[in-house]
Parts: sequence; structure tokens; C-alpha cells
Amino acid sequence: MYFIIGAIIVLFILIFIMIYMYKKTSILKVIDKINNKYIRFVIRIILILIPFIIFGFVNGVVIVFHFAIFFLLFDLINKFVKNKTNLLDYIAIIITIIYLSVALYQGTHIYKTVYNVETTKDIETNNFKIIQISDSHTGTTFDGNKFKEIISNMEEADIAVITGDLVDDNTTHEDMVLTCEALSLFKVKYGIYFVYGNHDKGYFGINFKDEDLRKELTKNNIIILEDDIVNITDKIVLIGRKDASDNLRKSIDELTKEIDESKYIIDLNHQPNDYDNESKSKVDLVLSGHSHGGQLFPLGEIGVLTKANDEYEGIHNRNNTTFIVNTGISSWEILFKTGTKSEYTIINIRSKNE
Repeated sequence: MYFIIGAIIVLFILIFIMIYMYKKTSILKVIDKINNKYIRFVIRIILILIPFIIFGFVNGVVIVFHFAIFFLLFDLINKFVKNKTNLLDYIAIIITIIYLSVALYQGTHIYKTVYNVETTKDIETNNFKIIQISDSHTGTTFDGNKFKEIISNMEEADIAVITGDLVDDNTTHEDMVLTCEALSLFKVKYGIYFVYGNHDKGYFGINFKDEDLRKELTKNNIIILEDDIVNITDKIVLIGRKDASDNLRKSIDELTKEIDESKYIIDLNHQPNDYDNESKSKVDLVLSGHSHGGQLFPLGEIGVLTKANDEYEGIHNRNNTTFIVNTGISSWEILFKTGTKSEYTIINIRSKNE
């Protein structure tokens, strides 16, 4: 019911924006010189549809929405300055193009983010290094072959973790296979670990089934964790949780009750929305993804305010637990990221006692 209501609201907003953008095409005076009103109508419609034709429906909506926002902003400014020319409209167009160009780069360029985490626990090493990737959604900003190139160029680490949404319904079967092969290229000492996100099993199973993904991951020596616990070393324990969308997943207290509290406990949890429970548990470090860093400003803040997520990017501390939210090495469908970036993360865990 809530989904249907939300979809109806979004549809009405989109219709309003399209009508508003149609009116804004009037700033192109050359169109008004065409005598035939039907031709003028078609040209204006085509102008609005260009982003959809080039970038597809979802990204077309993102582009048109941002143009509408900046037009509205400068219309508001114009009420005060009362400029009778279309100068502010042209400024709005230029700013929107620059803004979206930066957002396209931030969404398609992959940054490396390094976090240094200290612990008072004895982890028997000067530095335990983790490579984390999340939300690759292969097929959005890169295909399987490009993903292989990305992974092969990453540095060595003790373990690699994939915190969900490796693929989704739009990933082709071929790209799914190549993506799983790419993960085997990590140069790690203690293995590669995968937890499911809300997209990995697919909502429709169009191009492949869950059993196909499992088969390919296993074939490439990727360890799938579903409410499972692995002793990485004598001093470091890894928990991989089922996604929050799975009604059968165990609580963090159930998962940690048999673990020696003196060990350093790492928790992989795709969605960053169980912070209260995790911060009261034995867990030392929680690694998540899912939020894409908010994707488009101010969606990250809205997600926190509505309690959809506890945080949407970066490193945070609650009680004795450190939380890191990866912004995603890619995104679902949307090519643009505003106020954030695409990344993979390096986490260095160091003992204060060393």
C-alpha cells in the first residue's frame, strides 16, 4: 500500500515537472519563430525527452528533475531582482550542466578511501588490512570485464569483503559470471567473503537465479556468509549477516553469544540500520553499504531522519563499536552521485598495544 501511494505521488511530481519544463522551453525564442504550432509542440517535447533518449528513463528523470530544481531556484531569485530577460534561465542551465557533469564523474569514477581503526584488543599483528567493496550492481557504470580490471589493480590485503548488492536484476548472466570471476582476483591472505544485499537474489530473476550466483561465487572460492561465523585468525572473528530484508536472519546477540569477547569481532551487514543493537553487542567493527552515500543530495539525510538508515556514509562510533558505511563502488541504475562519490575502502585495524 505504501509503495503504491509513493509511486502515485512520484508520478504526479513527475507530471508537474514535465509540464513546468515544457513551459521553460519558451526561453528558446527561435522555436517561437516556427509558424506551425504542432511543429513547435513536437520540438519542445523532443527537447524535454533528450535526457531520456540518451541516458534512459531513470537517469532522464534525475536530469530533468535537477534542471527543474535550478530553474525554480532562479525563478525565485528573479522575483527579487525582477530581471525581464532570460539571463537567469541561461545561468540556471549552465549551473545545472556543470553540477550534473561533476555528479556523473563522482558516480562513475572510483576513489580509494582509507580508514584507520584502533583497538585495545590483542590482534597479534601490527596492521590487519581489509579491502571492502559494496554495491557494484554490475552493469550500471561498468560491465564484468571492466570490473575484472578494477579488482586486478587493487592492493594486497589480509581479507576482502563484499558487503552486498554485487549484482541486481539488470545484470546480465554473462556479467554476473564475469563479476564472480573478478572477485577471485583479490590478492588476499585469509580469503574473500560475501554477504547478500537486498538486490543480489533479484526481485524478478530475469537473467539468472540465486542458485546461479551461488554456484559462480563458490566456483571462484568466494565464501558466502549467511548468519555465519568464521575465525579468520586466533584473535579475529568475522560475522556475515543475512540481509535485513530476510525475515529469518538472526539477531546480532544470537550470533555473538558464543564468541569470546576478547577476540576482535568484525560484522558484515549490508544495510546500516541496526546500530543500536550492534553497538550494545560484542562487535568491534561493522562494515555496511546499501545507501550509496545518499546517492543524490539530500536523500542520505532524509534516510537518516526517516530511520531507513542509521548512517549513510563514512566512519562513526557508538559505544565501543566502529561503523563504516561504504558509498558503493557503483550504483543501482543511477549514474550520478551528488554530495558523495563511488569508492572502495581500505580498513587498517591496528592495536594500540603494539
